[in-house]
Amino acid sequence: MAGRTRVSLQAAVAALCLLLAALVGCGGGPAVDAARAEVQSLLDRRAEAVLDRDAAAYARTGTRDGFDNLRAVPLADWSYRLTALDRTGDRATAAADLSYRVDGHDRSPVVTARTLSLSRDREGRWSVESDRPAEKSGQQLWDQGRAQVVRGERSLVLGVGQSEETLRDYADLADRAVPAVSDAWGPRWARSVVVLVPETLEGMAGLLGSPPSSYRGIAAVTTGATGGGPRAPADRVIVNPDAFGLLGDSGRQVVLTHETAHVATRAHTSAATPLWLSEGYADWAGYRGAGRTPAEAAPELAHAVGRGEVPDALPEDEDFGFTGDADGLARAYEGSWLACRMIAERWGEERLGAFYRAVGAHPDREGAVEDAMGRVLGVTPEEFTPHRRDSRHRVVAFPAGRWGLVAQFPAPP
Repeated sequence: MAGRTRVSLQAAVAALCLLLAALVGCGGGPAVDAARAEVQSLLDRRAEAVLDRDAAAYARTGTRDGFDNLRAVPLADWSYRLTALDRTGDRATAAADLSYRVDGHDRSPVVTARTLSLSRDREGRWSVESDRPAEKSGQQLWDQGRAQVVRGERSLVLGVGQSEETLRDYADLADRAVPAVSDAWGPRWARSVVVLVPETLEGMAGLLGSPPSSYRGIAAVTTGATGGGPRAPADRVIVNPDAFGLLGDSGRQVVLTHETAHVATRAHTSAATPLWLSEGYADWAGYRGAGRTPAEAAPELAHAVGRGEVPDALPEDEDFGFTGDADGLARAYEGSWLACRMIAERWGEERLGAFYRAVGAHPDREGAVEDAMGRVLGVTPEEFTPHRRDSRHRVVAFPAGRWGLVAQFPAPP
């Protein structure tokens, strides 16, 4: 009797577990899988409504928040992939990857992590209560408000809280930057640029997932995957409207051309590329043809040289950190520009581009610059040195073995 009672109790417990599994997912089995399938189906319908511009269908999937913000954005694709579901009764939190493509610009999807809050009604239907960037993920522009769109001949400008006239000005700058960069780098890149213009510095920082202090005084940055190849999503030039607005017409053009150069060179930029080369090349492209003297284009470095503080090496990657030392950051950019300018003047602009590509193609950072210098420029580090000094100029020169750099500044009185 005792044995039979034990077996009967075990059978009863097993039956009860099966019943609970069918109802609430005992053991995390069928019910959890069913909920995941239902939520994925919900997200699929929501994505379809975005692409169809169907406000009613979107509202049937949950909150309408964000729909109007997207109306003007030219989307070729928009989809969610559910990656995790944390469910408690009739409420759940979903983690999903949002993939989207901007029509005419993104050859592959941009993928960003999202967190969605969900609820289930009495009929068992799930709906979205909120859709926000996942922790440590940057915002999308439409998370900040209704996106406005201006199309240029070679650009697409998306803004929030900006006038159409302001966005048109950005498009005009970008349209001039694209052919200028193609003339320097060559035609083998997308030859178009996507510019994002948030309302404030705080908006810029939100897009980048960083604190505003990291970008105060920085007019613009370019985001994108290095070495992504021709099928990579389009880079985004993200503007800091606070700092950009302080620039004159010439300065604005230099900044947009600099950032556009990053877009053009991205596929040939890798972990082997030092920042002095990537930033120096972008500055060289930005200033190219502007007719500025070294003292005009590199004022902080000129002041340092005038004080007798001649740099003894090319800038290191850490010199480009946004640490609050604005003068030091400026000298890092200016020294890098002078290095690339010297290569272009001594070996030619095509050699400068070939040098950039050769460095980026190297499998490791170590030896990348040295190898490219030998193969492309035909010199050793010891041979790569300046040639003259005189009483009328103070010459900036990095010593042999650390990549010679020469520029002439007026000598101090």
